[in-house]
Amino acid sequence: MQEKELKTSVGQRVAIGLIAFLMLGSIVASYAAIIVSNNKSSDESSKLSDERMKYYESKYSEAVTKFKETSKADYQTFSPYLADIKAYNETSANENGVQVRDLLKGTGRTLGEKDGDYLAYYVGWCADESIFDSSLDNDKKPSSFVKALDVSLGMIEGWYQGVQGMKLGGVREITVPSNLAYADQTEICGGYNKPLKFLIMAVPAEDPLKSAATEVDSAYMMLQYANYGIDYEKEALTQGAAG
Repeated sequence: MQEKELKTSVGQRVAIGLIAFLMLGSIVASYAAIIVSNNKSSDESSKLSDERMKYYESKYSEAVTKFKETSKADYQTFSPYLADIKAYNETSANENGVQVRDLLKGTGRTLGEKDGDYLAYYVGWCADESIFDSSLDNDKKPSSFVKALDVSLGMIEGWYQGVQGMKLGGVREITVPSNLAYADQTEICGGYNKPLKFLIMAVPAEDPLKSAATEVDSAYMMLQYANYGIDYEKEALTQGAAG
């Protein structure tokens, strides 16, 4: 796979529904505004101590390590299909509607319309083969998963249409035209009205994977708060005491 750098900011990626639950910049920014409104200047809340930063970094690292181990078998099933991530014709992808290709048929239940009761490992890529987001630890030389998508939080219409009829445990490639992705509302893949491709493995939202995925999401969120100068755990205690 050849990865090419995208000219999109973190804020723009936050707007992408697919990864909004992980890239929580907009939520962090909103929370920061609340803290500032409570008589804390931006300078005062812009940096945590090295000790607290290391704490949140360690918390996230531990969660990822646990998730890697929990999802190890799934990665071994998914990884052979990474070779299918290739460049594609943008015009054709926009003109032909949602296209699906089953690479591995699952043996679990069949996903229904607007189904949100599952987790998904995924890679999302652009027409030039550049990856805009994924569950992988490294887009160039992956060796494991570091997160899974909680589909119950909401997806683009093209995703819902593309996975309908897929069985849990399977791997499917879907092509989503821009009008069923982000159209002219969000810049992605270097512009607007861009089609997208996804490589998806849908799995049951069950423990221990579900708990491990939730821990990663939570630890990542707290680390993002820390990057904004907000000590999430301390603020949560303060807000709880005040409430």
